[in-house]
Amino acid sequence: MIHDPALFVLMYIVMPLWLAAGFIDWLCHRATHIEVTSGARESLIHLLMFAEVGIPLLAALFLQVNAGIISLMILAFFIHDLTALWDVSYAVTARWVSPIEQHVHSFLEMVPLMALLLVISRHWGQFLALFGFGEEQPSYQLVWKQEPLPAGYVVTILVLIVLLELALYAEELWRCVRNREERSFY
Repeated sequence: MIHDPALFVLMYIVMPLWLAAGFIDWLCHRATHIEVTSGARESLIHLLMFAEVGIPLLAALFLQVNAGIISLMILAFFIHDLTALWDVSYAVTARWVSPIEQHVHSFLEMVPLMALLLVISRHWGQFLALFGFGEEQPSYQLVWKQEPLPAGYVVTILVLIVLLELALYAEELWRCVRNREERSFY
């Protein structure tokens, strides 16, 4: 049983919400036939955003969270937000972005912020140290977690990420590339 409320919320509320929002977003792209509208360019932007959140997520799953990991998470959050703006700015020029998809995008932007804030609250000393405050010295070392997350949880989350996110967005890109090749063939 997890006794840390912030960790519980991260693991069993934020992560499932994030996965669900990513899956629903993929459904929205499929419903608007991204392969014949905005195409591979938008799909590649989606994979870029996946990497932008995936790297800090993997760091948080496996590495001791410290000032360095928090810095990575903050930087990735802002880069992801800028990429999301680029994504939507491009998408609306080529396809219809429904109110449902716009709402899902809100989740996909805010859930990483929720995760970041929960991580910061769990590692407040290192967050303060990052800015020269508090009693702790900032650590930037990459070290394995002292108390690893439950192996069953980590495996389940990684499998769900691969099946519900990576595989589906790779399939989206494949549809886009295939459609472009078919159109250029004729």
